[in-house]
Amino acid sequence: MSRVQPEVILAQEQGAEMRGGGPAKGLKAEFGGGVKEGTLILTNRRLIFVCTDDKGEELPVGYFSDHLLLYSEVEDLDKVPDRAPNVFIPLALVSVKGHKGEFGRPSLQVSWKDEAGTHELVFTETLTGRRRRNLNDWASVIEGVRDGTRSLLSLPTLPSGDSLEGKVMHVLSDMQEKGVLEIEESVEDEYKVDLDPDEVQAACDRLASQRLLIRLPDPSGDVFYRRASALGDGGFSS
Repeated sequence: MSRVQPEVILAQEQGAEMRGGGPAKGLKAEFGGGVKEGTLILTNRRLIFVCTDDKGEELPVGYFSDHLLLYSEVEDLDKVPDRAPNVFIPLALVSVKGHKGEFGRPSLQVSWKDEAGTHELVFTETLTGRRRRNLNDWASVIEGVRDGTRSLLSLPTLPSGDSLEGKVMHVLSDMQEKGVLEIEESVEDEYKVDLDPDEVQAACDRLASQRLLIRLPDPSGDVFYRRASALGDGGFSS
């Protein structure tokens, strides 16, 4: 008897914009009209767009203006509200196309058919700049995971949630790069503890040696960490 694989997060794109991308019947009524901004999540089973409980972050645009990035922090899939305007799309149903876009705005076009009819949505990248992967690169990954031709890595068992390493893994569940001080602050805020940066650094390095975190040295001399993905290849998260 084959064992059912647990659902795991493979990548997240924070600040993605979602809009209807065609004459999808009932799309407006089901998902709401206009552009919505949130977090697009790829798991080994589904594409999930989360735009409830959004957080905002001001990002500089040029010298004289800012852009308010809206995103949802997703650390536990079981806590994502299973209702519109959040969108849940089984990978088995999707057809995807990646577009490099104009002016550095790559996008992912997703269409699928279910009992409610045919739907099409376009997710556009907001976080641009220095990146190894863009949202359009998700297309081939989704096809591979959907068809079973993309091998997923078997990651080590997570440490106990009561340990410092377990707490670090929890605050890095959003798959984003974070420095030691940001990780320290996140753990302190989440768990109401007082930590020393050196012990946080040591915990991160232990997790990196166990292949649970990816250690990312920066030209500035700082070191950033990101949670490892079963996709490998350095990850596809924004």
